[in-house]
Amino acid sequence: MTYITKPKLHHPSLPKNTLGFTRRDYEGKVSTLCAGCGHDSISAALIEAFWELDIQPHRVAKLSGIGCSSKTPDYFLGNSHGFNTVHGRMPSVLTGANLANRDLIYLGVSGDGDSASIGLGQFAHVMRRGVNMTYILENNGVYGLTKGQFSATADKGSKAKKGMVNSDAPIDTVSLALLMGASFVARSFSGDKKQLVPLVKAAIAHRGAAFIDVISPCVAFNNHPGSTKSYDYVREHNEVVNRLDFWPSRETITVDYSEGGVIEVPQHDGSIIKLRKLHGDYDPTDKINAQSMIASAAHKGEVLTGLLYVAPDAEDLHGHLNTYDTPFNKLGEKDLCPGSAMLDKINAALR
Repeated sequence: MTYITKPKLHHPSLPKNTLGFTRRDYEGKVSTLCAGCGHDSISAALIEAFWELDIQPHRVAKLSGIGCSSKTPDYFLGNSHGFNTVHGRMPSVLTGANLANRDLIYLGVSGDGDSASIGLGQFAHVMRRGVNMTYILENNGVYGLTKGQFSATADKGSKAKKGMVNSDAPIDTVSLALLMGASFVARSFSGDKKQLVPLVKAAIAHRGAAFIDVISPCVAFNNHPGSTKSYDYVREHNEVVNRLDFWPSRETITVDYSEGGVIEVPQHDGSIIKLRKLHGDYDPTDKINAQSMIASAAHKGEVLTGLLYVAPDAEDLHGHLNTYDTPFNKLGEKDLCPGSAMLDKINAALR
């Protein structure tokens, strides 16, 4: 329970990263979610990713909305900055925080109700604006806090736990993210840590709007036969397009091209995303092909996972707006208020 403090004593043999931190230093409070919830597996993947990247927890700002998923930031990176917004409003609050202090690493955690229903408009605009963030959508297809009604991402024809059949067409968040201009789009499964951890690491390194839709089964309301978000269904219908390795720098990279299926995608900070193709003709830098593959997989009832799209030359909101390199919260009054003469000049330019 969140009111129970985790022991602070760590076993001396626990492995440490280059900062001298163990994985325990990246944990948070005790989870209150149901045992076996996919969201807890996502939290574990985030802990692993930040630990492996040697990121100091206080450099991270994690924001969320409302729902089971939006509770999870309490369960990882306990020494980071955090803000729990109102329902569906995480993207706009994160955008404001990012404009004020661009030096932090921004992590947005949301759910299918928080992002695909009440927050759909905010989700679309944060992708369109290219806010430099990693957006994790923990997608279980139901409203877990209100007893398992279908969410907007539930597939048409899928069955609820009590037998009701969903008659509404689903919102496919990866397709929407692509359409709205996200420059890094991926889908994964909470039960596939080997795939999810490097995807998170690559998303953190990416400059721009990085979106990962993670199918995360709800063990209480959506893990039964007839559900398309259950553990069994995703494992049986998972179509993986690539396997990803993330390299923080070029210095230690060794690439074997004998398979004929390896792509390197450089990132702005010098890191490398190395993809081993499982679909020989799949190019994650081809946006139109990505949209076609996603639609084709959905038509066949498959869950397409992996890095679906990445724009190697992406820039973020600060690049679009040509803002100061210095974070706004570190600027003085003279910089923030240049005077009436400059204001008159700006107003004249708008007439």
